[in-house]
Amino acid sequence: MFGDLMGMMGKLKEAQQKVEETKKRLDTVLIDQQSNDGLLKVTLTANRKLKAITIDDALLEDKEQLEDYLLLVMNNAIERATAINDAELAAAAKDGLPNIPGF
Repeated sequence: MFGDLMGMMGKLKEAQQKVEETKKRLDTVLIDQQSNDGLLKVTLTANRKLKAITIDDALLEDKEQLEDYLLLVMNNAIERATAINDAELAAAAKDGLPNIPGF
């Protein structure tokens, strides 16, 4: 019984380590998102850290349009990054967990 518990604790620690390694790797996964016309581009990591914003000069003429573009493009990029992040972390956690009935 005690050996089973120790084995399970080791597996849980291994799963936690896999999740941490995946989080570090996701810092290197870049997501590029742009407006349909290409006037605004953003790059962020799969951990949702903003890396770059590129704004075409044409958008600098209209503050409201620029704000709209930023909201739309950033939200789309964050959705994509979140989907990748969730899928990768779930796979890492599941891969490292012991086969416990009910989980």
